[in-house]
Amino acid sequence: PPGPRSMSTPHTPPPNPARRRFLTRTAAAGALALGGSGLSCATTGAAQAAWDERLRPVKANPKVNQLAPDQPIRLALIGSGGMGGGHLDALLSYRERGEEKLELVAVAEVCQPRLDTGVDKCRKRQPGVEVQGYRDYRELLARGDLHGVVVASPEHWHAKHSVEAMQAGLDVYCEKPLTRHLIDALWMQRQARAGAQILQVGTQYMMKTDHNKAKELIRAGAIGQPTWSQTSYCRNSKNGEWLYGIDKNVAPGAMLDWEAWCGPEGVDEWDTEVYHRWRRYKKWSTGIIGDLLVHQMTPLLYAMDLGAPTRVVASGGHLVDKAMENHDQVNLLLEFSDEQGNQVHQMSIAGSTCNDRGFDTIIRGHEADLLLGNESKLVLKPQSPFVDDVDPQEFPCETGDWQDALRKDWLACIRSRRPNRSQIDLGVAHMVAVELATRSIWERSAFTYDPRTQAVRAV
Repeated sequence: PPGPRSMSTPHTPPPNPARRRFLTRTAAAGALALGGSGLSCATTGAAQAAWDERLRPVKANPKVNQLAPDQPIRLALIGSGGMGGGHLDALLSYRERGEEKLELVAVAEVCQPRLDTGVDKCRKRQPGVEVQGYRDYRELLARGDLHGVVVASPEHWHAKHSVEAMQAGLDVYCEKPLTRHLIDALWMQRQARAGAQILQVGTQYMMKTDHNKAKELIRAGAIGQPTWSQTSYCRNSKNGEWLYGIDKNVAPGAMLDWEAWCGPEGVDEWDTEVYHRWRRYKKWSTGIIGDLLVHQMTPLLYAMDLGAPTRVVASGGHLVDKAMENHDQVNLLLEFSDEQGNQVHQMSIAGSTCNDRGFDTIIRGHEADLLLGNESKLVLKPQSPFVDDVDPQEFPCETGDWQDALRKDWLACIRSRRPNRSQIDLGVAHMVAVELATRSIWERSAFTYDPRTQAVRAV
């Protein structure tokens, strides 16, 4: 029988942006989605395709980085707070330890104190290297002397920053989740396919060696048909999640370009809580699903070559943190189908910020299971009817700092032009899961996705 859809399955042009809220909001679009109208989010007709192209243009840039062995990689950073600050420190440490020849020469950030901190750190730790700061990222992209850019802005900005960087001929490392909305992930995919730039999606567990071995075993038929899998990302705190410190001096004006921060989502009334703790609010973030669960689901999608889920149902609750708009407990069920529409796999995912005891990552097959809960080894354990046919095995696996490994993979690919590890197609697949699960929770319905037409429907 036909197998699951490959990650390389071509996608048609992305949905009509005029229906963006159909994809991602309950207001106005809820009547269409929940009414079971079967309306597609896929583009239909030349007029709609042209409208989409005006809003989300794709422009191939033939530029390909060709660096001499001793030539430093000239890098920039968009978004220097939070994760951006972590990337900045890591990249500078590679240079200081002699692990990579690079220069971090530009930082763009809409918050002046964060911009100043990032630029000052780059200057102090790179004597003799000229470093420029920008409040407008477009000035950074227009420089013409860069090789790559790290996009560490809030997720609602990821697509625009990444697409415009690729259109400028730059290789991109984009933080996870890929985007806030699926339609923007599809735009990034179109741009990546149109050009020759490298796009690394920041799901660092893609570097774990146990999932590579699992992929090899599954392809060899070692567990039979992979029937269902499970994973989780759970953590806990006394007061709640994403309660980052608030700088009372930061407010719209000289200190912060609030309108630019809001950007593609439209300008909201100023709220210091939203600015400093945006992952707690559903307009700006998908919370646990996009921030945490993509780490766990993406390498499973890779190991089993599942493509995007075709049906998702999810539930969420405010069990402890009643003040957070996003949920502190979620449970997802993802279904996957082959090209004939036959279900081939189910995936169960749990996420929590109010209890840290999750469950192990397991790929369950008809004949044997793969236990990935112990990072130092992968265990193959036969199912009871097949104990005489399948030998139990253990495979040692490397451990390490996977975020470091993913960054270094991107840098190595800038030099070698070999394919990078965390590819855009996997990012789109995890965004299908994120979007459908998020809508399922808020709109209280299951959702389906057709990879051939990119139709999203409530069922």
